[in-house]
Parts: sequence; C-alpha cells; structure tokens
Amino acid sequence: MNQCRLRGLVQMRRELALGLLGSKHHVLAQFALRGIQTTSPLGGTQDMDSFASGCSAAYIEGLYNKWKNNPKSVDQSWDDLFNGNERPVSKGIPIQSSHSRKYRRPPVERTAVKARSGERTASGGASPAPAPPPSDWKNIDDHHAIQAIIRAYQSRGHLAADLDPLGIVGPQKGASVDGTERQATKEVLRQHYSYIFGDLNATFKLPSSTMIGGDEEFLPLREILDRLERIYCGHIGVEYMQITSLTKTTWIRDRFEKPGGLDLSKDEKKLILERLTRSTGFENFLAKKFSSEKRFGLEGCDIMIPTMKEVVDRSTNTGVESIFIGMAHRGRLNVLANVCRKPISDILSQFHGLQATDSGSGDVKYHLGVFQERLNRQTNRMVRITVVANPSHLEHVNPVLLGKARAEMFQRGDVCGKRVLPIIIHGDASFCGQGVVFESMHLSDLPNYTTYGTIHIVSNNQVGFTTDPRFSRSSRYCTDVAKVVAAPILHVNADDPEACIQCARIAADYRATFKKDVVIDLVGYRRNGHNEADEPMFTQPLMYQRIRKLKPCLQLYAEKLIKEGVVTDSEFKAMVANYDKICEEAWKESKEVKSIKYSSWIDSPWPGFFEGRDRLELCPTGISTDTLKTIGEIFSSPPPPEHKFEMHKGIHRILALRKQMVQDKVADWSLGEAFAFGSLLKEGIHVRLSGQDVERGTFSHRHHVLHHQTADKVVYIALDHLYPDQAPYSVSNSSLSECAVLGFEHGYSMASPHALVIWEGQFGDFCNTAQCIIDTFIASGEAKWVRQSGVVLLLPHSMEGMGPEHSSGRMERFLQMSDDDPDVYPDTCDADFVARQLMNVNWIVTNFSTPANLFHGLRRQVKMGFRKPLINFSPKSLLRHPLARSPFKDFNECSCFQRIIPDKGPAGKQPECVKKLVFCSGKVYYDLVKERDDHEQVETVALVRVEQLCPFPYDLITEQLKLYPKAELLWAQEEHKNMGGWFYVQPRFDTALLKNENETRCVSYHGRPPSSSPATGNKVQHYSEYAAIIKSIFGELTPENKKRLEAKVKEQQEKAKAESQSSPPKDGAAPPATGASAGKKKQHQSTSSGMGGAAPSAKNAPSSKKRQQGNDEASPSIDGASPTARSASSSKKRQQDKTEPYSTSSSPSMVGASPPAKSESLRKQRSDSAPSPEASAAQKAPMSVKPSLNPRKPRPGSAPAPPSSKASPARGPSNTAPSKPRFVKMEPEQTPSSGSKAQKSPAEKDPKPTKPTP
Repeated sequence: MNQCRLRGLVQMRRELALGLLGSKHHVLAQFALRGIQTTSPLGGTQDMDSFASGCSAAYIEGLYNKWKNNPKSVDQSWDDLFNGNERPVSKGIPIQSSHSRKYRRPPVERTAVKARSGERTASGGASPAPAPPPSDWKNIDDHHAIQAIIRAYQSRGHLAADLDPLGIVGPQKGASVDGTERQATKEVLRQHYSYIFGDLNATFKLPSSTMIGGDEEFLPLREILDRLERIYCGHIGVEYMQITSLTKTTWIRDRFEKPGGLDLSKDEKKLILERLTRSTGFENFLAKKFSSEKRFGLEGCDIMIPTMKEVVDRSTNTGVESIFIGMAHRGRLNVLANVCRKPISDILSQFHGLQATDSGSGDVKYHLGVFQERLNRQTNRMVRITVVANPSHLEHVNPVLLGKARAEMFQRGDVCGKRVLPIIIHGDASFCGQGVVFESMHLSDLPNYTTYGTIHIVSNNQVGFTTDPRFSRSSRYCTDVAKVVAAPILHVNADDPEACIQCARIAADYRATFKKDVVIDLVGYRRNGHNEADEPMFTQPLMYQRIRKLKPCLQLYAEKLIKEGVVTDSEFKAMVANYDKICEEAWKESKEVKSIKYSSWIDSPWPGFFEGRDRLELCPTGISTDTLKTIGEIFSSPPPPEHKFEMHKGIHRILALRKQMVQDKVADWSLGEAFAFGSLLKEGIHVRLSGQDVERGTFSHRHHVLHHQTADKVVYIALDHLYPDQAPYSVSNSSLSECAVLGFEHGYSMASPHALVIWEGQFGDFCNTAQCIIDTFIASGEAKWVRQSGVVLLLPHSMEGMGPEHSSGRMERFLQMSDDDPDVYPDTCDADFVARQLMNVNWIVTNFSTPANLFHGLRRQVKMGFRKPLINFSPKSLLRHPLARSPFKDFNECSCFQRIIPDKGPAGKQPECVKKLVFCSGKVYYDLVKERDDHEQVETVALVRVEQLCPFPYDLITEQLKLYPKAELLWAQEEHKNMGGWFYVQPRFDTALLKNENETRCVSYHGRPPSSSPATGNKVQHYSEYAAIIKSIFGELTPENKKRLEAKVKEQQEKAKAESQSSPPKDGAAPPATGASAGKKKQHQSTSSGMGGAAPSAKNAPSSKKRQQGNDEASPSIDGASPTARSASSSKKRQQDKTEPYSTSSSPSMVGASPPAKSESLRKQRSDSAPSPEASAAQKAPMSVKPSLNPRKPRPGSAPAPPSSKASPARGPSNTAPSKPRFVKMEPEQTPSSGSKAQKSPAEKDPKPTKPTP
C-alpha cells in the first residue's frame, strides 16, 4: 500500500469523523483521493471490502449512502469509519516505534484537525467526532520505513554481502542497540540507517513485496533485520532489482527469501563434498606430477566444478539433452576430466609430448575442445556435453558457442531452448574488459540469434593476470555488463560451497523458467600466479600473503561437515584416497600411449557425413532450366493476391525487371544468387544469410524481405514459398556488430555440414573488427582443432572512388593467411587435382565477375565431400552492370564453376596475334574491356579473369601461358601494389613459368603504387591513378582513336536530335538541347571516364541521386573479350552510349572515353552537368537514351535534357543476337491520389529500378 493512498484514506477518515461528508468540505475529501485507482468495484448486496481498499470519493460516498440506510450492508471496518470509532491498522497488535526519528512528520495537521473538532456534521448531529490519535501518522510512517528498509536490502543488500574469501573487500559491520553486529551500512539503508538502532522489539506487518515471513504476517523489527541480513548480506549477494518484470523479481524473491528455501539435506552436502574432492584432487595430482608445466589450474575457485555439475544435473532433469560449454584456458582440463568425463589418461597423455598421427598443427592442451555423450548418474538421463575449442583470446569463443547452440536447436527442432543449453565460463577481467562480451550479450533476445538464455559462470579471481580490479574496470562488479539484458546476477563467496550450489540451482531453474540469461559470480582467488610458473608476489604481495595463510575450500568444508556430523574424518580421507587412486591408474595408462590423434579432441563431429563418401568427388553444380524458371518466376513475382500485400512502388519496378530477365533467360547478380539459394532449398539444404542490412542488401540489390507498406511487422519472403517440401530459409539483418555476428555464424556452420551459412559485410573492410574470429577460428580452426567449417564470407570490394574505408575488403590479408606453398608446382596430372587442391588448403578465396560463377561457387560449398570456408570479394558496381550478366545456359546441368575465364573474343581465337596477355580478377576486367575497345586493341590484347585466387589454378594458368607464347605477361589490378592479389599471385606465376624450362618471360605488375591507405578519397587523384594504370597497359589514345571517338559522338548527337524531332515532347516538357551547348554537354559526357567514378560535381551530386534508371532488356555476360561480330557493334554502342547523361556508375570507365580525353573535357564541364559521384555502375556498358514521354522539368541553371536516341523494339526473350540495353530517365513517383498527367506508351510501361544508395 503506497503512501499517497494511506494518507488519502486518513484524510478521508478525518473528514468523515468531523461530519463534513456532504458539506462544502466534501470537495477536499474527493480531491485527496482523486489520484487513487479503484481496486474493488461495487457489487452484491453487501460490500465487505475493507476500508483500506477504498479508492475513490465516488466509491466511498456510495458506501456511505448504503451505510446510512443499513449499517450492516458494509464491512465492519467501514461501519467503524463512518461511526467515527477508532480502529488500529492491525487488530490487537501494538505498534511501537521511537519518537525521536528525524524524519517524523511535524504534528501540524493533527493540531489543525483539533481546531475543527467543534464543527458539526452536515446532517445536524449534535455530538462532535473525536480527533484521531497522534499514533495514526506514526504508525504509517513506521510501516513506510520498514518497507523502505526491506526494499533497500533487496536493491542494495549485495553491497554489504560477505563475498570475498580473502576478506580484503568486505562490509564494515556496525553494532545495534542490542549489541548485534549488522552488515547493512549507510550505503545500503541510506536515510533509514538510524532507524535500525531504535526499538528492535516493535512488531510490523510485512508488505506483500517480501516473503521473508513465510506464513507469518507480522515480525518484530529485530527478526526482520536478521532475516534480511542472512538473505542479502551473507555469502550471497543478489542483484535483481534491475529487472523490470514483476514476475521475474517475485520468482527470485520466492527462491531466496522464503525461510528454509536454501537448506540442503545431508546427502546433498555429502555429494558436494565428493565433487569438491574430485575438483581439488585433480589439480593437486597435476601439481604433483607436472610441477613446472603450464596447466592454468583452478586452485582457489575449485567450487566451479561442483557448481557446473549441479547446473548440468538440474538442467537435464528439466529436459536438456545437449549442453555447450565455452571457456578460456583456466580450469579447462578440470572441466574436461570431471564435468565431461573425458578419460583422464587421454588428458595426461597431452603432457608427454607425443607425436600426432594425423595432420594439422594441433594446439596446447588447455585450448582443446571435446565432445562427450554420457549418462548423467544423478538424473539417469543421457546428456551430450560439448566443450568448444578456444584460442587464447578468452571471450571470443562466446559468439561461436552461441552459434553452435542455435544451430543445434534448429536441428533438434527446439524452438524454445528446452533441449539445448549454452554455458559460458568467464574470467573476471575478460568479462568486463572485452567488447565481444557486450556484443554477444546483445544477441540474446534477437529473434534469429537467441539461444533462449545462457548461464554465465564467472571464475572471479579478483585479479587479471597482474592487474588489480581497481585498474581494470570502472564498474563496481565485473558482471555489470550483464545488466544491459536485465540478467539476474548472483554474487557468491566461492569458499561457501553450499551457497554456490544453491546459486547454481536457482540459475538453472531461472533459465528453464524464463529462457533468459543469468549470471553466477564465483568470487574466489587464484592460489598460484597467472600460470604455475609465475610469481604473483611481484605484483600482489598483500593478497598472496593472505592466500598462503588461507586453508583450501575443500579443507574448510570438510571440517564444517565433520563438525555437523554429516561425514566422519575417515570417510573424507577415503574420498580423497579413492580419487587419488583413480588418477594414479590413469597416469599409468597414459604412459603406455605412444602417439596421439588431434581428431580425438574434435568438438564438432559430423556423424555419418564422411562415412562412405568420396571426399575427392566434385558433384555437378548445374541445375535444370525448369528449376531456373520456377525459382525465377516466384522470385520476380509479387506476393499472391490472397496475401493482400501492399508493396512499395519501387519494388514493383524491381520485380518487373527481374521478370523480364527471366523471360530473356539471363540473370544479374541478385537473380544468380537467388538461383543458388533456391536450388539448395529445393534439395533440402538449409540456407542462412546474416549480416548488416542483408535483407535488402547494402546496395539495394537483393530485396529478399518485402515489407508491407501500411501494416507493421508484415513481411513476405519469396524464397520461403518455392516448394512445399523445401528446407527453411533464414535471412536476417544483424546487430551492428561484426565480431560477434561473424563468430555466431561460424559456430552455426560447424554444427552441421548440411547447411549453407553466409555472413555478408556491409562493406568489405568491415571485416576489420572481426579479425580475431577470422584469424583464430576460420583461417586456422581446421589445422588446430580438426574442425571443418563451410561458412561463406561475402565482402563487397572494388575501387570506385568511395574513399579509404569503403573500397577494399583487404584481400591481401586473406591471401597471406592461405597455407598453400607458392614454390611447389602441384601434380596437375592427378585426375582429382582440383578436389585435392581444395581439400588441402585452409580456405577458398574468390573474386567472381559473373552471376553464374557466384551460383556455382555457392553450390559447390555444399556439393564438396568436405567443408572449407569461402571468402568471396563481392562486387558493388557489377550488381547492376548490364554486361555482368549470365545467360541461363551458364547455370544448366552442362555448366560448372570456372576457376578462370579465358578470353573468348578475337584475341582468344587468334592467339598468335596477341602481344599482351593480361591476367586480372574481379571488376577491373570490365574496365579493361572498355579501354581495350577504345584503344582498338581487341585482337592484340587478351584478357583472362582469375576467378579463384586460392588455391591457385596452376593447371589453367599454365594452359594460358602456352596458348600465348609470344605475348607479354601482365597482372592488372585496381588495388595498390602492397594490397590486392599481386603479392600472392606473383610467386605462383613464377612457379608456373619455371615449370617450362624454355620459358624466359615474367609477369609484370600494372596497378596503383604502394600505399598505406586502401584508397584515395580525392576524385581527381582517383582518376589520375586510373589513367596511369590504363596508360601502362594500352598506351595513349592515338589521334585516330580520338578522331573516331569524336565522330561517333557527333553521329550519336545527330541521331538523338532526329529522334527528338520525330517524337516531340508533350506539353510542359523541356525542349531538347541543340547546337553548341548540347554538343558540348554530350562531348563531356562521352569523355568523362576513369576507373571508379564519373567526374563529380558537388553542386549536382544530391540531385543526381534522385535520378532513376533501369534496363529494358538484359545483356548476357560477355565471358571474355567480345566476339568478332560483337566487337565492332560493341565499340559503336559504347561510343553512342556516352551521350547518356544519367549514369549511375561510380566508375565512369564503362561509359566514357579514356582519361586523357576526360581530363580535357573536365575543364570545360559546367558544374551542374556532372553525374553523381555516388551513382552505381549499372550503366558501365553499352546503352542508349530512351525518350521519356513525361520528362522532368530542367533544374534552374542546368542544361536541357539531351535528345534521346532511336527507340528500342518491344521487349521479348533475348534468344537472338544480343541487343543493347536501353535506359529510361524515370519520372518522380506519384501517390495514388495524384494521378498521372500523361499516359505512358507501351514501351515505357515496365518500371525501372532506382539507384541504390549505400
């Protein structure tokens, strides 16, 4: 009952007692109770509610009217109230309290009441109502003080808890008036601290917010304080008042506060002693046998093993079948031996320095994982326990463990975490010091990442290596990070085994009940230094002086139980001797072991996956055309009408373009990716795509999740509706974290080989913050722990003038960590060379340039007889590039993944005429194709794309070297020399060349010079670097080249002018540009080129973003240099298309001429005619201007829109010679109510996609 309500009722009572009800003073009574809510409605023939439940003036007035008619119709308390009789708050129980409290309310109101005692009631009663006694306010204030004291213990009692077994940090006890020492200080009780030194025999009614009374409603103040001290200020400090859920806080109070709730039976105490004996005995045995070996023992926090075993027992009893444990090095060997029951002989053999019989590097013994399935003797149930292998980076195993647990839940169909339990063991310094803890915590309630509660156990040594807590954290506790998810935190003294076990039980039950995280903070110490050879007295002399005087926890607890009569001294000694005997026998067995196997320590076995499987068999990755059409039709269609789904207008345009591509039997990047996902789903392979903004795609290219425009949380995912029996598809935007999310996906991929798990970075360089996961888990996990993973990393990468941080995916780092030998030429004659090369490397690094290769590369991840991580450097501008498309034939059953794509144009058909053989990879290929056409070197320069960089395709590279014996060899890349693929491919090219004894050539480098920054942020410098690359490969444009380009531009202008005159614009449209101004503008646009971005104009950049454009027809992938028939038209088209003013490409090399011509035009360019520097690369290829029947009005100060070229024919399947794509300048979107002023022609009815904004 709150203070406002009590005082309102007292005021009402006074008004009634003075006979004011019904008079003008009745308004005061109504005002006093106006803010109090009703708790009990009127009803029935007799109102038996107590006066303390009254809540409003109207309600009380109704009761008063009923009482006047029949005093027996209301409860006795109301009858007493209306009669003016005195009635104490608690019948028959005197309430005593000191009158000297500082916060006592002054008796002003009581005096005022007495002054009105002579007034008569409105009904004319002659006798005045008696004034309420002064004890009313005193009793209310006393009860308020008791409630505040109880709440203080609940909220802050942990601050006075006796948690430190060393006694260094602890409460300062104070004596009460009865001589009792209490730990609750002013920090806990605050303004009520002086109250506990008053009358300790005063009896109070306990509020409903506490359960310390059990079945008792009233307790003396002394007993209240004693019980609160034992519960909240003993060896357990409970932090739970940060939880906003009343249900959860009430549940915790029920477990801690009820009398006798923490008591243990003799058998339970004996079991704790036995388990503690094993925990301590194991560490003592290792210390005796390997005194100088590093083992990172658990001495000082030995109770962690019984605590973990209690969690296992309690959880398996509630239905848990699989438990995942993640931890750092301290105590790992003890956990393996006593929690997982790994044979002790296997653990001891790791100390003998034996040779491994299988491949790999192995790892130190205290980093190894294990997978055990055993019978839990306490619950008589089978349980699978997995300890995840972990490097020395402490907490970085957390997200990996959570990902494995989530995948296990998916495989078991566990939708609420009832059968799978994750447990994470933390160190005190790492728990508060490493950011990945915070990132992992924030995954706990995300729908596609939650594990429905994790039990966190902190092995709190009160020191981090050599750093004191006061220097390692700013918070009071190392566990304060858990408050961000409102997890209850149970601090417990590690030298009190019974308290630790009770915390373990409560934590396991809390997680089982609420499916939320919970933390157990075992506050102990570290008996040795950081490792057994370390001297801790150097840095913590006072702490270790106390530690050396302190008895071990096992001895303290044994003495306690012997004193209680639970066990005898002989029984305890028998326990110790029995376990010592077990260890000695295991020691003898370990001495007989002559070799070890790394695979016996694997934490992610895949039963049945490798048995009977030919690991060197590469299954085909192509699919039927019917499957392509089915997936394409559904993926390009809006939700069915029965869904009543309202889409965004822009999505309609995107789906229309996809539909047209399906009809034309070509695929762009998003469609190729959908083919890969959809076909795997059809085959029963679970696909999971995760990362920042992956649902839409960073560059607005994917759109796998469509959002209802008028209903919240209503979405449609087309890939979920492909086939009735398909596998589940999971696509979800992640939190803004790379380290934890990538670790989560890596862990997810290790749980099962029958899933394609993909993490996509928002930009490639975002992998910087996940480098620890990449280095210590993904790159080396298989070598260290024999643990395979098929996780896929998609890292957007290309130099497009976006600045240093949004350009490079740091390809060089991944290639540097590849473990293939650059100086050894493999046996390419082996029939299984390709599969063997993949199996022997630590991961696969690719840089795809076609949607078809992306399709085959993703499907190959699942079709291989083993699993390897795939690192692919995804494109940005190529996502919409008209030439970066693949025909359906490149996806069918006769197709496969292409490790390199040779030149299929005139140069490839006449290799003897080729003067330069240029190897390249990724998006730069399309720049080189365009520049080669401009320089008219189609027949003399061959371009070969290296799609798979690692493992290096020696066999195919050798074939290309032999095919062009007279050609100069070049490697071209857009990255700087100390980045990209150059340092990786250079020695491997040399190895391939040295294979031929008569070979005298070498590969030269053509790219940007070395730099510490991945890219420049200056557009002018960006173009200058591009021009230097092109000049070094193709030379300068000759006068004939320039004259030809100018003639084609002029021809294009004339055609556009004629087309504009034949199709005049409608009313209100801007007239076409003519004369010198149009020619000048066309000339600039035709010559504004350079790798990575059109010449920017700060003035026009914002308006350029608003321009919308799209492709009417798909253009098939060029697959090498252009064929002869296509080469001539391609060059012609490309020059014509340079008049297109609405380029969305941030890489103008596809739409303009070479940098020398560009530089001259840049000086003549008006600032308002430059394209947007942030536009995408959708128009880097041949294009023509299509007239708009309702063009936009020109902006003030800008040149009129140029006339469009000849209109293209109607859309249809592209099964003849490829036609050039057409682009439309889109109109602004109109609301349904606005209507369209002009009717579009049939050629314009297909809407076009808008430019993505990164």
